[in-house]
Formats: sequence, structure tokens, C-alpha cells
Amino acid sequence: MGGILSLNNHRASSILLCEASQSEACKRQRTSSSFWEDNPRLIPSLPDEISLQILARLPRINYLNAKLVSRSWAAAIMSSELYRLRKELGTTEEWLYILTKVDGDKLVWNALDPVSKKWQRLPTMPNIAPEDGSRRGFSSLKVWNMVGSSIKIADAIRGWLGRKDALEQIPFCGCAIGAIDGCLYVLGGFCRATAMRCVWRYDPIVNAWSEMSPMSIGRAYCKTGVLNNKLYVVGGVSRGHGGLAPLQSAEVFDPQTGLWSEVPSMPFSKAQVLPTAFLADLLKPIATGMTSYRGKLYVPQSLYCWPFFVDVGGEVYDPETNSWVEMPMGMGEGWPARQAGTKLSVIVDGDLYALDPSISLDSARIKVYDHQDDAWKVVEGDVPIRDLNDSESPYLLAGLLGKLHIITKDAHHNIQVMRADWQNQLASSPSTSSVALDESSSQFSGSGTVSERNVWNVFASRSAGSAELVSCQILDM
Repeated sequence: MGGILSLNNHRASSILLCEASQSEACKRQRTSSSFWEDNPRLIPSLPDEISLQILARLPRINYLNAKLVSRSWAAAIMSSELYRLRKELGTTEEWLYILTKVDGDKLVWNALDPVSKKWQRLPTMPNIAPEDGSRRGFSSLKVWNMVGSSIKIADAIRGWLGRKDALEQIPFCGCAIGAIDGCLYVLGGFCRATAMRCVWRYDPIVNAWSEMSPMSIGRAYCKTGVLNNKLYVVGGVSRGHGGLAPLQSAEVFDPQTGLWSEVPSMPFSKAQVLPTAFLADLLKPIATGMTSYRGKLYVPQSLYCWPFFVDVGGEVYDPETNSWVEMPMGMGEGWPARQAGTKLSVIVDGDLYALDPSISLDSARIKVYDHQDDAWKVVEGDVPIRDLNDSESPYLLAGLLGKLHIITKDAHHNIQVMRADWQNQLASSPSTSSVALDESSSQFSGSGTVSERNVWNVFASRSAGSAELVSCQILDM
């Protein structure tokens, strides 16, 4: 009996010890899991100043997972202090943000990290409603009042027949895109045939959209540019009597104050010298591009009578004198244009580049502007772009990591980001030696030379399906 009692006591003691051990383990687990929440420091035994220095050196692509470590880490990663420190340390990273249109009416943003080659999808843009709450049909809009590459003539015909049209279906149709102070901006556009004043900002720090102060007037298909850390908006169209009216007005947004202020209107001097009143009533002036170059804003312009566009040079805004002057003749008349008169350009290392799609359906040329000679000069004569007429937005231009990039779609419906690797091979920039530029142009023109030098490389790609390219921007964070 004593042996049995002894055995039972031993078993009871073992059970009690096991339960105590499990209880202690659970207690330690609870303490460990709650430590990060209760401890005021980001990293144990380190001052937060040092911890923030460590976080600031992490690649941005890791921040999504790092935010899951604890609430304090998430708060630190979503703080503006961290990104100010990244600028001081020189650890900021340029990411490419591409806007696409899917299913005919939905706008989707994707971001590319050029280091890891990983893509991230941004939160969906907010739903908006017309500011006056009305629903206006498209049938009242005249064909010659239609502006922009995202509206087809077929849409006008459908409008005449009383069917739904692009302006009725698509919010943000004809919106303008800008980037300043580390944020993306979506401005204006149509919603139910009404030109909107609204401005939405995407802040990558908090990964969310927020509404900003609206523009002074509703605009669609306006042009944007950044100068002196301010976002300028010019031109576009708004709703007028009996249709859409082109705008000459301009305004500027200060991200530090969040306020808009007026800028003198574009004079459209070329439109004022038309030979007859008939042409003046028929041809409407419109801004077809905008770029910040050499401390000024350059706005190429056209006269349009849909679907025809006539280039008429352009105008230049000087912030020092707060006035407009006529654009240099060679620059305005030679600025390459794509569909609907739109003139895309990009600044890379201080030089102004544009793509000329006029050679054939499956290739194009890269031109650079020589401000000394007031001329556009070819630096690459065989850019592999498939069927420029296949899409309303067949390509986009971007200056990423100090090199020229072209975003386009291939035959398999993949978005391709192509990098030009010839820039570092140029002996000198066009602004210093036009002779050297001409020599470089002759070196890089021709398909044989392109193949030998492998000028264009696919830097990154992703499946896109039926998505259409709309716009792109670069954020350095």
C-alpha cells in the first residue's frame, strides 16, 4: 500500500510540475508577445534615435512587413520624421508609379521598386460625385468640343444615338496627374460630363488617398508641371454654354500651405492672329503638353477642330517675371506629338527628351532639344514600340535613376519598362556640344547598331491584360 501511495504521490507531483511548467511557458509567451506593445522603445536596449537610424536604412520594400512587428514600428514607419531622416542620410529610393485604366472605366495604380523589381498595387482611388449633383448627357457636346486622347469619335456617335458615353461612365476621365513633395496628385477630370475641381493626393507614407483643396475652376485634360516645389496647372477644358470650352487660365498649388493661387492666363498669341473670323470660331486653342525646363514652364499648344490638330508653337511662363512669352520657334514647331496632339516629354539629367512616333507603326525615334541651336535632334532612331495605333496611350516616358525609360505594352499584353543604356555612352550632353550630339545620333541610329549595342533593355515587366496606359510619375522617398 505504501508503495502504491508513493507512486501516486509521484505521479501527482509530476502532473503539478507539468502544469506549472506549461503555465510558466504560457506566461513567458504572453510576456514576449506583449513586450513590443508595452515597451516604449522601438528596439530593446537602444535609444529610439538609433533605432530610427536603422529603420531609415531599410529598403522601402521591407516596410510593409516591418509595420507588422509592433504598433510602435508601424507608427515610426508611417511618420514623416523617418522620411526626413532618409533624405538626410541619402537613403531615399526612386519608385515608378504607373496609372492604368482597366475594364474600360476603372483607374488602377501600381508602383515598381526598381531595386527588387517588385510591384505593389496602390489603394483604390476614391469614388466621386459631380459637384453640382447633376447628370448631363453627352448628346449636347459638339464633336469639335471633344478634347484629349481618351475620347474616341465612336463615343461621339454613340452620344448622338443617345447611348451611354465615356464621360458619363468614367470618373476621373481626363484627369491630370502630378507629383510633388513625395505625393501623387490627381486633379480634375470629368464625372458624368461635368468638369471637376477636386484634387486627390496619395501619400505613400500612410498608403492612403485624401482630398485636398479644390482648384478654382473645373478642369479636364489640363496639364501639370512642377517648378520651385510648387505644382502648376494650366489649360484644359471646362463646361461652357452648349458644350466644352477650352481654358487659358492657370493656377499654382503650394503643398506647404495646401492652397491654390492664380497665375496669369496663357495669352495664346498664335490663336489671336488667325486670318479670318471663321477660323477663329472653328479652331480652338489648347495646351497639349507641359514641362519644367531650365527654371521655366514650357507649354506647347495646338489649334484643334476635332479630330484635327494644328501645332502653333507654344508659350513659356517665367516665375521671376510672373508672365508669359512666346516659345522659341524651333522648340514649338518641332516638338514631337502623338495622338490627339498630345506632346509628351521628360527631363533626364537636365535635358529635355521626347519620343517621335512618326517613322512607322512598330518603331519610333528619341529626340532631345538643343536649346543653343533651338532644334530637336535625334539621339536614337529605332525605338522598339509595337503598333503605336493599337492603343490610345501606346507609351509613357519616365526619367528613373538618371536614365530615360519608356513604358509600353508588348504583343503579349505585358507592361514593359524599357531602359535606354546609351546615355552614359554619349560623349557630352546636347546643351554643351551639338557636334558631339550629331555624332552620337549617327552612331545609335539604325536597327543594326541598336542590336549590337543592345540600347533598349526590358528593365521590368508585369502582366496587364486589357489594361491601358494612362500616366506615370516618379516619387523619391
